Amino acid sequence: MAEKSPASDVEAGLLTHLNSAGEVSDSRSFASSLGVSHLELESVIKSLSAFRIVDRTDVIKETWVLTDEAKGYAAKGSPEAQLVDAIPPEGASKDALKAKLGDAFDVGMKAAARNKWIGFEKGNKDLVLRKVENVKDELQDQLKRLANGEVVPDRVIDDLKRRKLITKEKSIWYSLKKGPEFVLKRKILATDVTTEHLRSGDWKFLEFKDYNYGAQGQPIAKGYVHPLMEVREAIEYIFITMGFAEMPTNNYVESSFWNFDALFQPQQHPARDSHDTFFLKAPAATKLLPEDYLEKVKQIHQSGGYGSKGYGYDWKREEAEKNLLRTHTTAVSARMLYKLAQEKPFAPKRYYSIDRVFRNEAVDRTHLAEFHQIEGLICDYGLTLGDLIGVLEDFFSSLGMSKLRFKPAYNPYTEPSMEIFSYHDGLKKWVEIGNSGMFRPEMLLPMGLPEGVNVIAWGLSLERPTMILYGIDNIRDLFGPKVDFNLIKNSPICRLGM
Repeated sequence: MAEKSPASDVEAGLLTHLNSAGEVSDSRSFASSLGVSHLELESVIKSLSAFRIVDRTDVIKETWVLTDEAKGYAAKGSPEAQLVDAIPPEGASKDALKAKLGDAFDVGMKAAARNKWIGFEKGNKDLVLRKVENVKDELQDQLKRLANGEVVPDRVIDDLKRRKLITKEKSIWYSLKKGPEFVLKRKILATDVTTEHLRSGDWKFLEFKDYNYGAQGQPIAKGYVHPLMEVREAIEYIFITMGFAEMPTNNYVESSFWNFDALFQPQQHPARDSHDTFFLKAPAATKLLPEDYLEKVKQIHQSGGYGSKGYGYDWKREEAEKNLLRTHTTAVSARMLYKLAQEKPFAPKRYYSIDRVFRNEAVDRTHLAEFHQIEGLICDYGLTLGDLIGVLEDFFSSLGMSKLRFKPAYNPYTEPSMEIFSYHDGLKKWVEIGNSGMFRPEMLLPMGLPEGVNVIAWGLSLERPTMILYGIDNIRDLFGPKVDFNLIKNSPICRLGM
C-alpha cells in the first residue's frame, strides 16, 4: 500500500480524476486507488461539496456482521458441534466437558439436546453420551456464508439475531460528479486582512471568502429552568395578580394534629392508615400544640358542636401528637387560618401555596411518593359556593382552561365539596384537574374565627398540568432520579393555554 498523501494531494488527485473521467462511482475503491483511508478522502469530499465544486450522493448500506462470539463459532464450529466432537465413544462427565469447552458448554448442551445429538446414561444424569456419529454444523456454515457476503434466508437472520450472533452495521460512502463550481484547482480564499497584507499592499489582489451572515455564534454556557419551575412560576404569577399572599410551607414534617385533627378528619379515617402516610420514627411525636385550641378540637371530634354531632369516638391525644410527612398542604392552610383567627380585628385574606407533599403510594406512570400540591384559599364574610365557582373560573381561565365542569364530592373538612373537570382538546374528553370546597364550621369556629366568616379553597397537583402542557406521559420522566437532562435543555419555555 502506498504512503498516505497529504490532503492537498488527495484533493488534487480527486479533481484530476473527475476532470478526465467525470465521476467517481464508489469513494471506497477510489480511496484505495489513491492509497489513503476512506476517512481522509471523506473530509476532502465534504469540503469540496460545501463549495459546490463536486456533487456528492450519499450511499448508505446496512449489513449484518458477526459478533466476536460468532466469529469464534465460524472458525471453531458451533457450541453444539464442539460439544459432540468433544464426547468420546464411552461418554464424558459434564465437568470434563465444561473444563474443555469453557463458555460454550452451557449453550452447546442446550442446542445439542434440542437437536437430539446427545443423551444421558440411565440413572446418571452427569454422564453425557453421543447419540449421533457425525453432525452437520449448519450454524457454522450459515456464519461463514454471512461473513463472505452471501445472502441467507430471513429465517436464518432471525435465528442468528435471537442468539445475538449478528449485529447490524451501517456503511456510508459516496458517488461523485462535477459540481456547478467545478475547477481543476481550488483557489485559497482569504478570511482575514493581516498586518502583513497591509504592509505589502497585496490585500488589493486577495479574494476573500464570503461572509456567512447566518452562522450561529458559540453557544452560551448557561443553566436551564426545569419544566416544573416554569409552570410553577406562571401559576404563582396568576395568584399574585389575583391578590393572593404566599403561605410559608417550609415544614415538611407535620403533626397529625395539624395534618388531620384540625381539619375535622377523624382519627380512624383511612387516610391515616400507614399505607397512605409516612410516619416518623424519630422524633415520633410533638408536644408543641396550642392547648386551648386542642381541647376544642377534641370536643368537636368526640361530642360535636356548632351544629355538628361530631364523630362520637374516644379522641386520643397520643394519636394527634404523631409526627408525619405532610400528606397535603392543607395542613399549612389550617395553621394560617388559626393564626389569622388570633389577630383582632379580623381582616379578610387570600392565601396560596405551592410545595411538596408525601404519600405512601405505588409508583407508576402517574403517581409518585412525593409530588407538589397547589392550594388557594379566600377567607371573608358571606362567601358562598357561587363565589368559589367564580374564582375557580377566573383562576383556571388564566391557565388556559376555560371549559370547566363541577361535580359534587366528599371531603372531611369541606361542605359542600366539588371536583373540578376541564375539557382537554387533545384527549377529546373531560379530565379531573382539582378539588375544591368550603371549609366546614366545625373546622373554622373552634379556631376562633368570627361567625359569618367562610373560607373557600381549592387544590390541584403541579405535575399534572405540567405533563399536559409539555406532552409528557410518564411522571418519572419529569420528576425524580430518571429525569432526562436533555428534556430540560431542549424543551421550549411553556406557554400556558397553548
